[in-house]
Amino acid sequence: MTQNKEILVDKDEEPIRLDQLLKFHGIAASGGAAKHMIQGGNVKVNGEVETRRGRKLRTGDRIEALGQELIVE
Repeated sequence: MTQNKEILVDKDEEPIRLDQLLKFHGIAASGGAAKHMIQGGNVKVNGEVETRRGRKLRTGDRIEALGQELIVE
């Protein structure tokens, strides 16, 4: 079961990198943990597996990781 969580990203912060989002919002304990999650194929962006930790996220993007769905608002 996926739990939705809306993440508000300040316009000054947009775009935010995928690894930063996971770290800042407590999905990954550290930047290194975020890197391993992403490169291990355990994170989806807009329904597709994303292996680039530097992927830039924008308003409307949906991120799935560890049973949670984050929505960039």
